[in-house]
Amino acid sequence: MELVVFNKTGKETGRKVELMDNIFSVEPNDHAIYLDVKQHLANKRQGTHKSKERNEIAGSTRKIKRQKGTGGARAGSIKNPLFTGGGRVFGPQPRDYHFKLNKKVKMLARKSALTYKARQNEIMILEDFNLETPKTKDYAAVLNSLKIEGKKPLMILSEPNKNIYLSSRNLSGPKVVTISELTTYDILNSNSLVFFESSLSNFQKSL
Repeated sequence: MELVVFNKTGKETGRKVELMDNIFSVEPNDHAIYLDVKQHLANKRQGTHKSKERNEIAGSTRKIKRQKGTGGARAGSIKNPLFTGGGRVFGPQPRDYHFKLNKKVKMLARKSALTYKARQNEIMILEDFNLETPKTKDYAAVLNSLKIEGKKPLMILSEPNKNIYLSSRNLSGPKVVTISELTTYDILNSNSLVFFESSLSNFQKSL
């Protein structure tokens, strides 16, 4: 598949780039995508949730009423989980949600997500550019010229660019990542992928 290269004003440069079939035209594997996205979201969880159990509640352990004859259930202390302020039964405890996923599965998931984007014509190639100063207005003008303003474009750079990153930070939809930061979740969570011309070349070589 060939794509036209655009400049930051939204005009065609006259150049075209070739998308490699072994990356952008594979047989998609939905289960691999599911596993990769699941791992990505699980690894972002802090796992610091915690509630106090009966033995951690501060309070007296005195038996609050006699065992029999009250007409109610037996109660040992004020820490009973059935009472307001008592401990929680089987409450959440701190845990680690991380799990391992094979590299080949992650690679297949990424290629599958890129194939879906290619089929939906949601991939654009942009000529490399730089902003003189971090300015959200200038970055928004580039998105507007590419007719993707107001959507959720994912701009993929070959290496970190401070001015472009800072310019995009105030916008809620767009996101800027480098090749090494690109994940299956980011690909699927965007409306369009905007590859820098140099980043696409480096990305295809890395895979």
